[in-house]
This record gives sequence, C-alpha cells and structure tokens, in this order.
Amino acid sequence: MSADTRRGWLKGVAAGAAGLWLTACNKVNDNSHVQATLQSAEGLTRRAQRLLISRKALAQEFTEADISRDFRANGSISPGDPEYRKLLTSGFADYRLVVDGLVDRPLSLDLAQIHALKSRTQITRHDCVEGWSSIGKWKGARLGPLLDMAGLKEGARYIVFHCADSLGGGGPTGRYYESIDLIDAYHPQTIMAYEMNGAVLPVAHGAPLRLRVERHLGYKHAKYVMRIEAVADFAHLGAGKGGFWEDRGYEWYAGI
Repeated sequence: MSADTRRGWLKGVAAGAAGLWLTACNKVNDNSHVQATLQSAEGLTRRAQRLLISRKALAQEFTEADISRDFRANGSISPGDPEYRKLLTSGFADYRLVVDGLVDRPLSLDLAQIHALKSRTQITRHDCVEGWSSIGKWKGARLGPLLDMAGLKEGARYIVFHCADSLGGGGPTGRYYESIDLIDAYHPQTIMAYEMNGAVLPVAHGAPLRLRVERHLGYKHAKYVMRIEAVADFAHLGAGKGGFWEDRGYEWYAGI
C-alpha cells in the first residue's frame, strides 16, 4: 500500500470514526528537522536503521518547557468495548495486566503492583506517521525488568501487546494489537506508561496502561494494553503482519 493510499484510507476511517484524529498540528510540526525525520523513517529498513544507530541510543528527551499544550489523542479515544467500559466504570480497580506466552512465570498484575515496579519518567516527542508531532511527559514501568519478572523462554523473539479497543478489528479477537522485538522491548526508554504530564494517564491517551517505545513512530505505541505475550513469531495473529496498522499496509518496523 503506497503512502498516499494509506493516508487516504486512514482519513476515510477517521471520518467514519467521528474524527478521532488528524485535526490539528502544533508548533513542533513546523520544525523542518522533525518533518525530515518522519519522511526518512518510512523509507529506511530495520537493518539499515540499526546499522546507522546504536541499539541502545536514546530518543531525544526534552524539558518541561517543551511539553506541548495540545498533545493530540489519536486512534481510539474512548473504547466502547464492554469489557473496557466495565473496567472504566470501576476506576480500573479490577484491571489486571496479563504477561504470558513464552515465559517461565506468567503474571497477572493489578495497577498497584505495576506502579511498584521499576519506573522511568521521560519527556519525549511523539511522531505520528500522518505528519504531526507533540511532546509529552510519560512515567511508567520499564518493560525490560517486567519481562525479566516473567522470565522469557528460549525461542521468544517478539513481544505482542493485546489491547482493549477494537478499532475495526485486527487481532485474534478482533481487537487492536501491536508487536516489537526484544531489542526495543529492552530499550531503557520502553515503558508501560500510566502517567502523562504528571497526572494519571487519560482515557483518550490509553488508560490505564499504554506502551511508549520512543524510537518508533506513534502507531507502534499501543494504548489500552491488557495483555503482553511473548511469542516466537506473529504469523498466527491477525493478518500475520504484526500489528493492526501493519495488517493494513504499514511497515512493521517504524524506527526513527
């Protein structure tokens, strides 16, 4: 699917979903460097990116003064899925994050247990494939230590995020899903975020838990994460491309 076709398809879906995204840009979007980065990201392969940039290189971090006033919420902004609405009604008191698949010790953690894990706070830029960017402050549990708690089995190569929102289907249960490899899963800036800009993560931005994988374009940052699954491959999920948008033509590797 060409970039123009994807954008046209996306805009059509957005219109049908009551304009959930693609409505405005902020001052970050006027930065020529940001735009050049976004354009180049789509054209580079994972192999080329990792030859050019250290696997452990950090995404640029910013100051409190740089935080965008109008950080846009894209994708789902208020999932209507019954299970999610029930959790939302109870203030996520019954929420559990399941970690399973190719692990030695499957986990089922409530929010208090997640908040007690090793955390990281970072102010980073979110770059959307549609050409807008925003800067936000995120706090969350580091994914690497969380995976170590579960203990990855030999053969685990990818981490899949199963989400609570449907957004037109895509996963094995028709829900949104996304995946990354172990290099990005263990990157120090990869966190399961539960705070945004010093407050509890809003529903529109993925409450109660979302992925922040800062060296990737925005569509890799799965919201409303319910389950983390370690797998050897993702051929059996959705259309076999590794994510909701990937099943619709996006590149699986969206490094920036």
